[in-house]
Amino acid sequence: MTWGCVNDFDCINAAQKVRGVALARDLPSETAYRNGLVGMEASGEDTSQLTSYQRQGALLAGMLAAGVVLVQCTAASPPRAATPSTFSSTRSRSAAAPSSSSAPPSSAAATAQPVTAAELGASWRPGCPVEPGQLRRVDVEHVGFDGHTHRGALIVHEDLVPEVIAIFEQLYRLGYPVEKISTVDHYSDADDELSMEDNNTSAFNCRTIPGTDQWSPHAYGRAIDLNTLLNPCLYTSGYFEPRNAAAYLDRSRTDPGVLHNGDPAVRIFTDRGWRWGGDWTTPDYQHFERP
Repeated sequence: MTWGCVNDFDCINAAQKVRGVALARDLPSETAYRNGLVGMEASGEDTSQLTSYQRQGALLAGMLAAGVVLVQCTAASPPRAATPSTFSSTRSRSAAAPSSSSAPPSSAAATAQPVTAAELGASWRPGCPVEPGQLRRVDVEHVGFDGHTHRGALIVHEDLVPEVIAIFEQLYRLGYPVEKISTVDHYSDADDELSMEDNNTSAFNCRTIPGTDQWSPHAYGRAIDLNTLLNPCLYTSGYFEPRNAAAYLDRSRTDPGVLHNGDPAVRIFTDRGWRWGGDWTTPDYQHFERP
């Protein structure tokens, strides 16, 4: 038996207990080695017949038992305090990062800064429903499809900066993989189709809802499209975007980054009041918007 002792005093007490139990279990005497072999007194045998060698042998046995316990006490480490696990042991299908690597437990601090019309490039023009001064560039870290940490930028409405930072910090801790995060002005004419085909995650883009003259929530910086190739947008006509997403119309797929109803990655948004397009009659699986 190994006794975990916090200090030498506890170890000595433990040694004495073991020594006593080993040599004189149930005997009323104070020390077993003074009464000789176990059971002699209880059986009525004459303990006076013990030779000095027997007494010394009993004493030596007790000392050896104490020594063994002391060695064990010295080797045993105090119990370690339990610490909570960084990650849950179970994950949703869409939450899991690639198996080759796991996400770090925390991300570097996100940053937010104002943007100018020049910095917004083709994603903004005069007549858009918000001015550049109402928008912010938010730099966040995310787990890439390679399992490594990457940093990307989103343009969002200034009112949503704290929420967006908190959402992407949660996605990062969850290990939900995002292939890339880049502002749409990196694509020719801020073309949304090009951005989606590239599986790019983005937010602000001064554009209308396709097929209408109504401003999209993206034009206000109040929507985010996440892993756009893996999570396409469908229309009642059967048309879908992006045009290279045919393989991902099958929503039973469990590829990392594919979103499903009830997934932790979806709930990170919806628990904060964001709407998910995957719940719509004609679903837009990539789309999250904040009313």
